[in-house]
Amino acid sequence: MSTLNIVLIIFVALIVIYILRGIKIVSQSETLIVERLGKYNRTLNAGINIILPIIERAKDTIARRQDGRLIGTNRIDMREQVYDFDKQSVITKDNVMTEINALLYFQIVDPMKAVYEIQNLPVAIEKLTQTTLRNVVGEMELDETLTSRDTINSKLRTVLDDATNKWGVKVNRVELQDITPPESIRRTMELQMQAERNRRAEILKAEGEKQAQILNSEGEKQAEINAAEADKQANILKAEGEARAKILQAEAEATAIRNITEAVSDRGSDPVNYLLAVKYVEALKEIASGQQNKTVYLPYEATNMLGSIGGIKDLFQTK
Repeated sequence: MSTLNIVLIIFVALIVIYILRGIKIVSQSETLIVERLGKYNRTLNAGINIILPIIERAKDTIARRQDGRLIGTNRIDMREQVYDFDKQSVITKDNVMTEINALLYFQIVDPMKAVYEIQNLPVAIEKLTQTTLRNVVGEMELDETLTSRDTINSKLRTVLDDATNKWGVKVNRVELQDITPPESIRRTMELQMQAERNRRAEILKAEGEKQAQILNSEGEKQAEINAAEADKQANILKAEGEARAKILQAEAEATAIRNITEAVSDRGSDPVNYLLAVKYVEALKEIASGQQNKTVYLPYEATNMLGSIGGIKDLFQTK
């Protein structure tokens, strides 16, 4: 093999290597930053891309792996990423030391800013989240911190989103996983919650007894009202019955007297004498029917009345 052939083969090999090095295949949801002679030139999208080796190169950056380790890479992941931060100690407004760990969901929306505006993006986001979390929790008391996770998440997301905007990062949400106060505080809180539950139970029990007494008294009241109403109706009906009976009795007596008066008058006698004689006889019958009456005494004036009785039979004789 001649020297010319060897040189030609070497030249072809270099060209092939140069072409292969210039071919960049970018996966979906990833991108590359290309520099030309050390200056930003363009951003490569997903698919096959061609660069000029030696003159152009992919810009290296730092990324965080799933296990938390930082690695150098020229690939920028455009998918939404999550950082799980370790627990950190935070002091609340009422000077209680508590441990909090958080989850941060963010997404790179401008690769050029993410590469050129910040030196170490993962570490910067982590430190910014930690300091922001201390500031937000430091403005709240422990009880408010434990019951206002949504408020803390919203404040953290707003602050982090504003701060990372110049880095080409969009913070979608922040979630607090655990809020762990000291053991002594937890015991005190458990005792407080137990006392509060007991207090609520006593209040509910007292409210139930009060409502039961009210219902019982209302029931007794209604029963007395119903009984009084029944007695009232019974008395009214009884009085109406007695009045009706007296009316009917009076009407019967009036009818009887009217008939007697007409009968006696037709015979030319005085009806008054007849009626007095009848009443007198009835009175004598009642006097004589007594169990203690052994002897009956008649007044002197009664002889005249008895004489008139003898004439009663004359009233019913045919003329």
